[in-house]
Amino acid sequence: MIDPKAKFAAAPTSAAPCLALRDIAVRYPGVLALDNASLEVSRGEVHGLMGENGAGKSTLLKVLSGVIQPDAGTISIDGVVRRFSDARAALDSGIAIIYQELHLVPELTVADNLLLGQLPSRCGVVHRQQMLRRALQGLQQLGEDLDPDCKVKRLSIGQRQMIEIGKALLRDAFIIAFDEPTSSLSSRETDRLLAIIRELRHQGRAIIYVSHRLEEVYALCDRVTVFRDGCRIRTFEDVTAADHQPLVQAMVGRPVSDIYAYAPRDRGAVQLEVRALIGRGLSTPASFRAYAGEILGFFGLVGAGRTELMKLIFSDERPSAGEVWLNGSRVRLRSPTDAVRLGIALCPEDRKQEGIIAIASVADNINLSCRRHSARFGLILNRKREVATAAELIDRLDIRTASQSMPIGQLSGGNQQKVILARWLAESIKVFLMDEPTRGIDVGARSEIYQLLYGLAAAGRTVILVSSDIAEIVGVCDRVIVMREGSLVADLARAEVSPERLIQLALPHYSGMQLSA
Repeated sequence: MIDPKAKFAAAPTSAAPCLALRDIAVRYPGVLALDNASLEVSRGEVHGLMGENGAGKSTLLKVLSGVIQPDAGTISIDGVVRRFSDARAALDSGIAIIYQELHLVPELTVADNLLLGQLPSRCGVVHRQQMLRRALQGLQQLGEDLDPDCKVKRLSIGQRQMIEIGKALLRDAFIIAFDEPTSSLSSRETDRLLAIIRELRHQGRAIIYVSHRLEEVYALCDRVTVFRDGCRIRTFEDVTAADHQPLVQAMVGRPVSDIYAYAPRDRGAVQLEVRALIGRGLSTPASFRAYAGEILGFFGLVGAGRTELMKLIFSDERPSAGEVWLNGSRVRLRSPTDAVRLGIALCPEDRKQEGIIAIASVADNINLSCRRHSARFGLILNRKREVATAAELIDRLDIRTASQSMPIGQLSGGNQQKVILARWLAESIKVFLMDEPTRGIDVGARSEIYQLLYGLAAAGRTVILVSSDIAEIVGVCDRVIVMREGSLVADLARAEVSPERLIQLALPHYSGMQLSA
């Protein structure tokens, strides 16, 4: 664990802010990302930062880190106004940002990554022994028993997160911001991370914690500031005494009594049937049925095989055995292209790496699959039709973008997810495989995604929802299949589903349930 005798331990929480961002303004073409936004953080404090996607949280962190130069406003550290010309200047001033997408080099070792940018050298040659000593010192501070010569690509996501924190500690950072740090972590890794952050607070460091997860904010933060539309809306001075309803309302600008808003629907005939499918990630053959008009949930712990099963159905990976049936007929899928043409679509877990082309426009991402229908001679794009298709779907799904020519990478996570859905709505899709569709998405955008899923089911489509969020599974799904260690172990009707039962079935030591027919 982190050394409690670190030099920041003597710095108690103070009324005077260690960090003060005041009246920050950032303008992009057609968008005011931050509008006179302010935030103050004291030493020995974990300050929560919440808001919908697009509220300005990430932009504020980029200003703090020196990546973006603000158009107006000031940054003060211990009462001294500072201006960072680049990220290096912010790092040298004791500021570290732990981003949701970790900034590590997978092919380099743990030691290389821990000391990246500050490798000890002698006469221009890296001093390997000194580097290993410093790396071990950083790992010991974190209580991590890792081989400093191990390549980062072999580590779990939780271990990689610890390497990022270790980088900050080895730079003596005393202002550390965490941007959605638990979005890809297991519950055990999350508990470990929260314990580390509490230690950092105990040392007297100033911590900014950005999260959409209310339970984490209540468990960890001293105060929380809510942003909306680039503005600071409100700071809750005592999180433990704050009711979640005013906090959520401050985020979305309206009351949100039930973000799931579930209503029962009549289901139709079997639309998708998987028979004895075998492939990577599955320890036993997988068989199940999914019906038209149904939202079928898949729940399991990290490594249960849910994502692998979805990729096998979509033919993103080739199964070694088994069959997929669609509307009563066996289909032969050799590639994702075959799956899409037959009416099966996958919205992948990692939308930034597998779901979008970040530098391409919103319109291009929407038309990515369906343009084969409109291209003349299969080669010449029908731009007029593509513009019309994009405009219709942007309006239909309420995708918030300055224009359809805007790069999709500049959109919020919720709007990126809507674009992926729009792409498949432009096709004749019957079965939607939704793998963690609301990961990293705020409560308001999640509610909109759920309404879109309900609309698909009401129109007779089949929605398969893979999620690690128990509340989401319980709140949205008509039926739930539980996976454990590569096997399907339970098939539960909505009335049988509860958080306790899902966890019990998903744990490796439990084997008291049979999968229903």
